[in-house]
Amino acid sequence: MYISIFIIHDNNNNNNNNNNNNNNATKDYGLFLPHEDNKKGLWLDNSRTLEHYILRNGDTVEYRYRYRWLYIRTMDGTRKTLKVDDSKTVAELMLMICTKMGIYNYEEYLLARDRDETDRERTNTLKRSTGHHHHHTGTLMRDQEKMEKLKRKLHTDDDMEWLNPSQSLRQQGVDEKEILLLKRRYFFSDMNVDARDPLKDAILKGTHPVSLEEAVYLAGIQCQVQFGNYVAEKFKPNFLDLKDFLPKEYAKIRSLEKKIFQQHAELCGLSEIEAKVKYCQFCRSLKTYGITFFLVKERIKGKNKLIPRLLGITKDSVVRLDEKTKEVLKIWPLTSICKWAASPHAFTMDFGEYSPDEYYTAQTSEGEQISQLIAGYIDIILKKQKATDHPGLQGDEESAMYEENVQAERLV
Repeated sequence: MYISIFIIHDNNNNNNNNNNNNNNATKDYGLFLPHEDNKKGLWLDNSRTLEHYILRNGDTVEYRYRYRWLYIRTMDGTRKTLKVDDSKTVAELMLMICTKMGIYNYEEYLLARDRDETDRERTNTLKRSTGHHHHHTGTLMRDQEKMEKLKRKLHTDDDMEWLNPSQSLRQQGVDEKEILLLKRRYFFSDMNVDARDPLKDAILKGTHPVSLEEAVYLAGIQCQVQFGNYVAEKFKPNFLDLKDFLPKEYAKIRSLEKKIFQQHAELCGLSEIEAKVKYCQFCRSLKTYGITFFLVKERIKGKNKLIPRLLGITKDSVVRLDEKTKEVLKIWPLTSICKWAASPHAFTMDFGEYSPDEYYTAQTSEGEQISQLIAGYIDIILKKQKATDHPGLQGDEESAMYEENVQAERLV
């Protein structure tokens, strides 16, 4: 079999390579199978034969430099440019990326496409406008539009475009000039209490639902962080732009500003750091902290009707919630899930033949995201069984809670 190999020179790295001997330089290069889309392609594994990749006679592979620049943004606006190995999977890159960013619990972070709401709305509009509309299709489209509207209102995780950790940047078509968002994906430990854990953003967006009283309490702490001690002469009516201090559903109630000031006044003497810690500690005490929500549809027993429900994934359980009140309807520990499977339009969990629930199925287009999230948490649990965080920290006790058999078998 004849394979054409082209040597690709990267001018950006010539100076660097001249300073190394040939042996060291060679390990920085590899064979690359190009794709018709220049942003995509596949790096060939040196340990596998060419036959493994089902290459045909006359196919072309390239011998090229494996490293690329990666542009990252965090939730607090920090930007970083890193040199990464383009052949590695996203999961393999996270340790290096988080180390460079000063993040210890790297397994809880992931990269996402940095899309703003305008981009997401444009994408959803394209999805809705694709195809010919018959009567049945029109009904389905109306249902889909209702679900999309509800998703935006509930701020679920459905529209977050997370990268697949098991694939490389190249496999997922990440352009070398694209800026990726580094964000916490899993909420397992409490290692990092800083701006990278976007608690304020989650409260104001409604991702972590809070009561009116809780919202006012947090707004008072936020005032202490931003403005320092309360001074009556300074904080006059209409001083605050409430949308920057309260969730959307409370931001139009002007009378709350007075209550926020009252709460702010009680925090006199608290430093900025102490106030931030107080904010984080309170948020982490919320029942909704660390839950990633997905909007799904469930079939009503005995009826051919589907109703919206919230499916929440946490570090130790899967939770069913009422989509309006956020009332918890059912909790399944992750350790009770024997198998799970995702399809393009559904997600299923199997609890075993001896369980009263036996299995659960929901209609959703985000089944793969839900599946990856559960798999990620179980992977963290299994890792914690093998190695503790730091001796003497609470993470050790947290790990001990999971010293039991976790059946993590996915349906095929």
